[in-house]
Amino acid sequence: MSQDHAHYAELLDVSKRIQSRQMSSVEATQAQLARIEQLDGSLKSYATVMADQALADAQAADIAIAAGHIIGPLQGVPMAVKDLCWTAGIQTSAGMTIHANNIPTEDGTVVRKLREAGAVILGKLQLTEGAYADHHPHITPPVNPWGAGQWPGASSSGSGVATAAGMCFGSLGSDTGGSIRFPCAANGITGIKPTWGRVSRYGAFELAATLDHLGPMTRSAADAAAILGVIAGADAKDPTASLLPVPDYLASMNQGLKGVRVGIDLTWSFQGIDEPSKQALLAMIEVAKAQGAIVKEVKFPDPQHAIDDWFPLCGVECAVAHEATYPSRKSEYGAGLAGLIDMGHALSGLDYQKIILRRHDFRGRVDALFQDIDVLLIPSTGIAAPSWERMSTLATDAELLSALLKFTCPFDMTGQPTISLPAGFTPEGMPVGCQFVGRHFEEDMIIRAGWAFQQATDWHRRHPNI
Repeated sequence: MSQDHAHYAELLDVSKRIQSRQMSSVEATQAQLARIEQLDGSLKSYATVMADQALADAQAADIAIAAGHIIGPLQGVPMAVKDLCWTAGIQTSAGMTIHANNIPTEDGTVVRKLREAGAVILGKLQLTEGAYADHHPHITPPVNPWGAGQWPGASSSGSGVATAAGMCFGSLGSDTGGSIRFPCAANGITGIKPTWGRVSRYGAFELAATLDHLGPMTRSAADAAAILGVIAGADAKDPTASLLPVPDYLASMNQGLKGVRVGIDLTWSFQGIDEPSKQALLAMIEVAKAQGAIVKEVKFPDPQHAIDDWFPLCGVECAVAHEATYPSRKSEYGAGLAGLIDMGHALSGLDYQKIILRRHDFRGRVDALFQDIDVLLIPSTGIAAPSWERMSTLATDAELLSALLKFTCPFDMTGQPTISLPAGFTPEGMPVGCQFVGRHFEEDMIIRAGWAFQQATDWHRRHPNI
């Protein structure tokens, strides 16, 4: 990577340079802050830039490294986090004007773990209102660096834009129905939605508690593995965080795809998707075969009930999360998030219980499918590179949102891990994504599959010309 394009370097490459003292963390941080100042006035990805704290943390990292205290791959590397993660003494608004003056007194667990690993936090990244579908009417949405007229994804829009535009070397996002995978696909980056419970949710604003996942958004599967290895694990402050040990994802990712059973449903995965999504998926199948994978045709359990049920389930859980301010301050909410909460309020207890039972049934059927395969290969979305115009009614257009959620929300409902990867481009030069889905708590397998795919392709090394 030439110095002129150092902002597009992968996180682990920057880590090696800092820890070998070829460059300092302060130099890397200053360069990132300068790029943010240069570009983010138009790209709008940051809600808050933490320049003074970032430089102080970078200086501390340089002192520790000079003294020989190397603590891991994130040490000294400038990153950023979605603005629903608490940061002590720094505004955390969750994309909502109602929280404009919210200053947490402690870091959320994922932020604390990043700091303990020596990462430098550049700032807080913008998102849709409350991490749902639309940006609040009084907040300027982030701009896709591949094209201003293109959708930047939701809800982790700022994380996708900043990572793709070279304004951080990795970021954190959250995913309730697709909110890591949508912006990864839209901005041409890599992201992991971990197994539900793999990463603590303590100190992060809720959209829907049993659907929310926090995870990394990066330029490669290896970078995502490095971040996930730090933020994953048990947490006394979140009893829902799994007690299972965290594997060394970086150590196991080089095993390749030979002998790995890759499932593909040739009906469900191709039905109703556009041509760029179809071509990307076909190319991924060929790469998997060339890498020695055993590609098996499977029949995925009908996910339509899970997709339909996602809306009212998310609405009920969102209504609980916003109980203190909704409906008492309804006038301060945007139409999309307000409509979701109203849906939750309207659901009967009987209908809610039916949703829970169908959810358990669907999860069991998907678990059974994975008895015969190691990973499932599917599109990230079936709508490649949608325009802002097309997505302008997303939160209030149930048919459009349902189509967008086809390949994402089923795995928020089951809680399984997925990795979204750049897998091609549209004829207009916009990124297209695909994803591998794995068994619960087998992030090591989806990382292994993603890394093998990225050794055989260069889609993840293509960047917007800005």
